[in-house]
Amino acid sequence: MGTITGLGTKVGTEPIIMAGSCVLVFNSLGHLLLQRQNENLDWSLIEGVMEPGESLEETAARGLFKETGLRAKTYQLVTVLSGNATNDEYPHEDVYNVRAIFVAKEVEGELHNHVDQGIECKFFCLETALPNLNPSTEYVLKKTGYL
Repeated sequence: MGTITGLGTKVGTEPIIMAGSCVLVFNSLGHLLLQRQNENLDWSLIEGVMEPGESLEETAARGLFKETGLRAKTYQLVTVLSGNATNDEYPHEDVYNVRAIFVAKEVEGELHNHVDQGIECKFFCLETALPNLNPSTEYVLKKTGYL
């Protein structure tokens, strides 16, 4: 959110286009890793906003490690999502996202939660109802065929 807020102070209320990556992490049971967010207590995918000079895969890797302490040996690109459905509304601007969706493969490390990013990380079975799912995450999971 710091990057978005910083841009908002420079461009005012004009819409912003942000590039970033979402990472789908599955455990050995096929359960999906979600993170409970600080600001609204909903559950969302692990994601990151692209930094200058960074590839979308590097964004995915940085976001995964920063938010969970996990690393993946490879990242499989599933799709790229953009358009009106990716719009996030913030108090002073609209952000239109271009998101590369990756599945993390051969994940290693000890799972922890980065306090600034979320309250907790937990694996969920996709065949049962997911609690308080973030609308953006729900959209990504539906578009990629996981929901």
